[in-house]
Amino acid sequence: MSKTALITGITGQDGAYLAQFLLKKGYQVHGLRQPVAVPDLARLQSLLGTEKEKLTLHYADMQDSGSITALIQKVNPDEIYNLAAQSHVHISFDVPDQTLQVNAAGTLRFLESIRFLGLRERIKFFQASTSELYGDALPPQNEKTIMVPRSPYAAAKLYAYHMVRIYREAYGLHASNGIMFNHESPLRG
Repeated sequence: MSKTALITGITGQDGAYLAQFLLKKGYQVHGLRQPVAVPDLARLQSLLGTEKEKLTLHYADMQDSGSITALIQKVNPDEIYNLAAQSHVHISFDVPDQTLQVNAAGTLRFLESIRFLGLRERIKFFQASTSELYGDALPPQNEKTIMVPRSPYAAAKLYAYHMVRIYREAYGLHASNGIMFNHESPLRG
């Protein structure tokens, strides 16, 4: 029986690569995409042609608890990869509330939905975090380096990082943080 994964941020660089990787491993892949006026599927075009029967895209909003809970109920995933974010550090100063709602509260909405639906022992949750948590700390950095965020983006991601830890410890969720450093590819904008 194949596993089912739900990827938020599936239309971004990392989401597209993760979807491709999981499809090759035989997963059923579902992706959350934001309702947008301009199509955002360029990074997924090859998968939509070759893996269309195993790849399903859904509209939902990271700022809407109801749509997140409904999506989890509909998809019934084994694994959730939360890659969605307002990821522009500079822009986070212009739209701090939206950055908070997507990057921090959006993560909390997923954790709460998993807990509320009674799926904490079944679903594995991965939170994509960022090296921006460390602010100006000199390299090399690791999990013991003091985290001093220097932007609304980093502060929102730090909140999400800690909520994942708290839900793992308090509720027994299989929840993990991955601290990502800058990475480039032909799919990066």
